[in-house]
Amino acid sequence: MVLAGCVTDAGTTRSGNWLIDQKPDRITGTPVAGAITRVWGATNSNDGVIRNALLQLTCFENRPIAKIAFEFKIGSDRNTSLGYRFDDKPGRDAVESRVLLGYRVIVIEDTAALQQFIDDLRGSTRLYVRIRSLNAGVSSVEFKVAGAEPALEAAYAACPLTTTQARRTT
Repeated sequence: MVLAGCVTDAGTTRSGNWLIDQKPDRITGTPVAGAITRVWGATNSNDGVIRNALLQLTCFENRPIAKIAFEFKIGSDRNTSLGYRFDDKPGRDAVESRVLLGYRVIVIEDTAALQQFIDDLRGSTRLYVRIRSLNAGVSSVEFKVAGAEPALEAAYAACPLTTTQARRTT
């Protein structure tokens, strides 16, 4: 019974509010590391319904990314702006990011922007996200992100992002 709180499935563990997946890829056999936290409470100014949202840290094609997914449209790539704030740390506005086709997912993949996001995430317990869009209104959600350190280590083990790399790309 004690282990039930730590292990959810073979290759999947929990750290605070994070679900860490290290199951092997069925094609390559290598671990596909990633960490996810989900929350109910995402809102959009054009729709009064409260919905789920997901924050995922992972490697995609050997590059680290942070992905925020919603159950409603958040805007298009050309007219959407991401802002966030961890706990009482300084907020970040107009974060370098892009909206994926389908208009429900925004990703931070720019090296410097992702490094800032990770640095702000370390030691934090809450993340407030606000997305402004000309065609989809304002979307917002607050994630619980306690226990992120093991999630960060696992998610980016195969594609580490260092401060040195972030400086090189800016």
